[in-house]
Amino acid sequence: MRVLLQRVSAGSVAVNGEIRGAVGLGFVALVGVTHSDGTAEADKLARKTAHLRVFEDDAGKMNRSLLDVGGGVLVISQFTLYADARKGRRPSYVNAAAPEAAAPLVRRFAEQLTAAGVTLVEQGVFGAMMAVEIHNDGPVTIMLDSERL
Repeated sequence: MRVLLQRVSAGSVAVNGEIRGAVGLGFVALVGVTHSDGTAEADKLARKTAHLRVFEDDAGKMNRSLLDVGGGVLVISQFTLYADARKGRRPSYVNAAAPEAAAPLVRRFAEQLTAAGVTLVEQGVFGAMMAVEIHNDGPVTIMLDSERL
């Protein structure tokens, strides 16, 4: 499982022009699932996301976690995180899990953020064409990969 975290001052997702989720300070979490992923990977990455210290303290150092600052997370499914562009000009997505396997794990990731104490967790619509607005703060963008944690 891969989660691309973008620290944001604000983020939102719309489907067919209708806002389906929004957060202020926090993360937009783009979540990709591969074939070997299960609940253990979703749980591990949710805990890591909640406790990752990338928010500034009073001295301007990235010393606070999402929980410390009371931030929210906007969770967006993103199968293209498993794109393989090594050959040709069109990426292959064979490493991305099928929707029936990926959707429950993206939901699980969101649920585990709440279980870890994140008070605002919003989600996009799995499989929909989404317009995601990201106000990247910093910019700070961090890739978490369950195979490397």
